Amino acid sequence: MAKSVYEMVTDRIINQLEQGVIPWQKPWTGVRSGAYNRISKKSYSLLNQMLLQHDGEYATFKQWQDLGGHVRKGEKSEIVTFWKIQPVEEEQEDGTKVVKQIPLLRYYNVFHISQVDGVEPLPKEELHDIEPIEMADQVLNDYWTRENITVEHKAGNRAYYSPTLDMICLPLFEQFNDSSEYYSTAFHESVHSTMKEDRCNRAEDRKGKIVAFGSQEYSKEELTAEIGSATILNIIGIETANSFKNSAAYIQNWLSVLRNDVKFVVSASSKAEKAVKYIMGEQFTEA
Repeated sequence: MAKSVYEMVTDRIINQLEQGVIPWQKPWTGVRSGAYNRISKKSYSLLNQMLLQHDGEYATFKQWQDLGGHVRKGEKSEIVTFWKIQPVEEEQEDGTKVVKQIPLLRYYNVFHISQVDGVEPLPKEELHDIEPIEMADQVLNDYWTRENITVEHKAGNRAYYSPTLDMICLPLFEQFNDSSEYYSTAFHESVHSTMKEDRCNRAEDRKGKIVAFGSQEYSKEELTAEIGSATILNIIGIETANSFKNSAAYIQNWLSVLRNDVKFVVSASSKAEKAVKYIMGEQFTEA
């Protein structure tokens, strides 16, 4: 039986984790960085950034041909996922029919420029006009101010977002080993704050459920915040190597979660992408 797209995606993520690679911690920054499409010249979605093996230019077999290139014999393709909206007609209890738009996960095959002869890579672009730390402060302060989020810095070892108070609590800046750890934590909690009903409304997913530590819903929200925080740091240009956990226990935890739910990483990365767009606004460019 052929694998579903969800299974293909999850297998790829699991394979990376088993090799000690945290796919949501890959370094890529802004437009035409990380993995991007040669034709549109825009970066792929967060999920596809995690799936694709290389930075740089990708295109379909036909797109490379149209550019005068030739994919070398024996080269293996990779997949890029996308959502296709399928109209489905459903009959209601009163006999009336309603057409619902159902999103279906689909994929197509792409090849990296290193697998192609006859096409020169595009020149590199300078992506950052201002210093990354300055930009991180600007993004955080703009978001917190725009959303009227209360932010408290106090001595301690706890960082959290309180949905009831709409408040982010962070340790003092000087308590962190380096600035990247502070911004990683600040963006992690900021992504959590987008769960609010009048923001990205992930709180709706949690209604009527016990969101206990270690539960499926808790883990999904945590992975959403992990992916979202890593993505923002990468877009801004802050080095993430020292900002995230990569211990064996951390990897085993996510392996266990992903093996139990093939739709888990697709759902979390989709929610993270919405959160990143919400926090960064016009500063976020999508493919």
